[in-house]
Amino acid sequence: MENSEAMSLTVALLAAAGELVRRVNEGVAARGFADRPAYGFAFARLSSGGATATELAAHLGVTKQAAGQLVDELVSKGYVERRPHPGDARARLVVLTDLGRASTRAAEEAAADAVRQWGDVLGEGDVRALRELLLRIAPYGPIRPTW
Repeated sequence: MENSEAMSLTVALLAAAGELVRRVNEGVAARGFADRPAYGFAFARLSSGGATATELAAHLGVTKQAAGQLVDELVSKGYVERRPHPGDARARLVVLTDLGRASTRAAEEAAADAVRQWGDVLGEGDVRALRELLLRIAPYGPIRPTW
């Protein structure tokens, strides 16, 4: 692939990702969760059973102090709670509350709405093919910010 083709593909993928994030954020806000987009990246990590603040920091690519501040903010807003860690008496596990899970569901619904609109443009078959192709080069994520 020539440099110009590679750059064109790069720009298109980044633009599509940016548009998807924008639409998800707007959809989440429209569903009553008008919070910082960083919450969604944290929720993506916490939704699989929770994490310690240290694990969350690694996932988000921030310091432990920044992750601790984010957890404090999420606790104060009722999205997460700290629990004793089942495998480490010194650690605390951060888990989603019912409100946090509702926010996550709102994001999932907003993402589904955005992708459905791709079907209107590309057709369902092409959207499925795009999904399969992207899963071949980025099969497991992680879904995290790139700040």
